[in-house]
Amino acid sequence: MSKPRSLVLPPRTRARRLVTARGDFAVLDTAPDGERLGTVLLLPGYTGSKEDFLALLGPLGEAGYRAVAVDGRGQHESPGPRGRAAYRRRALALDTAAQAAALGDGPVHLLGHSFGGLVARSAATLAPDAFLSLTLLSSGPGRVARPQRIRVHALRAALAVLPKERVWEATRWLDSRGEEPEAADPPEIVDFLRRRWMRTRVSQLSGAGRLLLRDPDGTAELAALRMPLHIVYGSDEMVWPTVDLAAAAARTGAHHTVLAGAGHSPNVSAPEELARRLTSFWQRADAPVRVGTAP
Repeated sequence: MSKPRSLVLPPRTRARRLVTARGDFAVLDTAPDGERLGTVLLLPGYTGSKEDFLALLGPLGEAGYRAVAVDGRGQHESPGPRGRAAYRRRALALDTAAQAAALGDGPVHLLGHSFGGLVARSAATLAPDAFLSLTLLSSGPGRVARPQRIRVHALRAALAVLPKERVWEATRWLDSRGEEPEAADPPEIVDFLRRRWMRTRVSQLSGAGRLLLRDPDGTAELAALRMPLHIVYGSDEMVWPTVDLAAAAARTGAHHTVLAGAGHSPNVSAPEELARRLTSFWQRADAPVRVGTAP
């Protein structure tokens, strides 16, 4: 989960509903400052939401990109049905393709953070013509690290037998390592995190957790994609083993970025530097390949 440091909307950003062929989704839509160089669709991670990208939206808009962060089905402010089938990989991938189409800008750049990377990978495989490039931010094609698997197992087990409020209190305690959470987070952030947790469907939390735990190694899937690929993460990443991420980048030929000093959420801790690396990659991805030159 990413934890935004501020809930203030960046300039040229509006919160709205994106109407698609597969239902309505809550989005934060940032217009570019000046000429639009491209559009990027941003998918949040497990227990997260579109607000995870608040610090990144402004820099992307200033760089000339329309940036649209979305709540997936059943996530925070997007409606979602109960039931396991609604949160399978294919259903979520189809949602992403429908979101890209509803933006009306033609093929878009796609970025998935953490669990969102799993969804983005599936969407790019399912509907490659909808996307110009794929960026996996702090997200691997392999298995998450063992401590994180244990955490997801525990969370899903708790949600199956305990009220949601009780699970929220327990996770907050664990996240703070036993300290009072309010001592570290401003009250408005604590209120937002609780509100987001309570609004997110249990079916979504359970289904996304199941996909994380059972996700097969998708390196071959990524290597087969015929679109520019970017694997980017912080040097202090802890959810996916960095040695596995580096190996996946080498095996797939992906553009490979490591952000010094950043952890699992560079979108929060290093948004300016991340935006610079992302836009540089997108500009190269958009550039035509000249005859007689290497791609």
